[in-house]
Amino acid sequence: MLASAASAAVLGIEAVDITVEVHVANGLPQWTLVGLAATAVKESRDRVSAALANSGFAVPPRRITVSLSPGDLPKAGTAFDLPIALAVLAASGQLNAELLRGVRLLGELGLDGCLRGVRGVLAVARRSVACDEVLIIPPHNAAEAAHVSGVRVLTPETLTELVEWLQAGRARTVSAASLGAALATDHEGAGVQGVAGGDANGALRTGSQAHVERAHGERVDMSDVVGQAQAMRALEIAAAGGHNVLLIGPPGAGKTMLARRLPTILPPLSNAEALEVLAVHSVAGLLGATTSYPVRPFRAPHHSVSASGLVGGGSIPRPGEVSLAHLGVLFLDELSLFPRHVLETLRQPLEEGQVTVARAMMSLRFPARFMLVAATNPCPCGYAGDAERTCSCATAELERHRARLSGPLADRIDLHVPVRRVPPASLDGLSRGTPSAELATRITAAREVQRARYARTDHAATTPAHTNASASSRLLLSTVTLNRDARALLVGAAETLRLSARGYHRVLRVARTIADLDESQAVGEQHVAEGLRFRGG
Repeated sequence: MLASAASAAVLGIEAVDITVEVHVANGLPQWTLVGLAATAVKESRDRVSAALANSGFAVPPRRITVSLSPGDLPKAGTAFDLPIALAVLAASGQLNAELLRGVRLLGELGLDGCLRGVRGVLAVARRSVACDEVLIIPPHNAAEAAHVSGVRVLTPETLTELVEWLQAGRARTVSAASLGAALATDHEGAGVQGVAGGDANGALRTGSQAHVERAHGERVDMSDVVGQAQAMRALEIAAAGGHNVLLIGPPGAGKTMLARRLPTILPPLSNAEALEVLAVHSVAGLLGATTSYPVRPFRAPHHSVSASGLVGGGSIPRPGEVSLAHLGVLFLDELSLFPRHVLETLRQPLEEGQVTVARAMMSLRFPARFMLVAATNPCPCGYAGDAERTCSCATAELERHRARLSGPLADRIDLHVPVRRVPPASLDGLSRGTPSAELATRITAAREVQRARYARTDHAATTPAHTNASASSRLLLSTVTLNRDARALLVGAAETLRLSARGYHRVLRVARTIADLDESQAVGEQHVAEGLRFRGG
């Protein structure tokens, strides 16, 4: 007898339809699983057999063939356990096959028949909404799926509970509810719940500055910074326009402190941006049983990270740190300790806002539009150029240190910021930094100006620009008005500093952001001058 169940595989951050077909035929007891299944998928036959037996169902002592279609698409993970189990029950006559129509199944099975969480549920939930299906997933993933507006989800605790719901005809759609109400029911009563992560209209809830502070450890604020006015100004500009920053200074000057406070001045994610962030983290398996409204990511990989760990990889590619930092901050502390070949992999995502991971069987794209914030010492000992301490590095050491950051990569960093050491004796006498809330207000206003500007002028873009850093050069030039003095200053500086075309446009982007912070329609000479000051370090 033949039966099938609908499931899905996640490639990149999108779900692809998978049909699980099971044929039970006469013959010696044997399981055969076909369809380019990875090891974890092949092991499902043992998990499914034990789960069926321990849930009170009969494991057919016959020849069982399981096909995951389409057969030429690689399958990985444990999410196919549940659809295989239900299809086996239907194919062996223990469950009416008609009950599996209009539902999509996803979940790992424990040996006792309980449902365990899997990765990538958010993408599958979006696909289920598009196909007008009921999504059956483990309770662990309920909060994750609930962020998709209009989703109808069934979250049984065990395989036995699911079969009872299906056979009793209780798996029917009910009215949509908020995430809190859906989880508060503890999966009792109606069974299928229409869940939306927010209000009754399915709108995601708005994040707050407090969320950012709690998400990254201790409560931090820009007002903690003392005596680094220039660096704080650079971070304000970077946050307002989405620009990349390189902080250069001796040990203990406050580079790491500044970088870790950058998320506190970034504007909250919009609803669409929040779903993008959740989708990437869902595929990476980083979402827990309680998934609240996301804040802008802050990723700080160790300098021992591999190229695959940074940009993504694997036989079936998964997102790396650049994608996990999408719409947030990627912080590379001690930049000079990262291998040069690893740093060079940042070129594509910095330029295109996405990364393409190519393998023999597939090529996948992951979003990677992040702010790069890097911190480095000026030399191996850390004191080159210091007025109070003498650098002890040899010339060869200095050359190797500088060679870690290639010219093309340095050209993609908009703001090169010197961070001077603050003498301990002066710490108490210097004024504290501007509070994050005050900076965030100005930055959010500047970003709204940019969003409105590019929405008016770039209707044909498939990926609309929202910041000056993400706007194309064509779009940037069409929206920037330079007076004669500002243009003369920029052209003259470009010739003197031998700026590349990319460097020229990046100075222009920074100047446009400074003008936005000043609420100026035109880019003046003072805006260009400040942008150039950060270009040369």
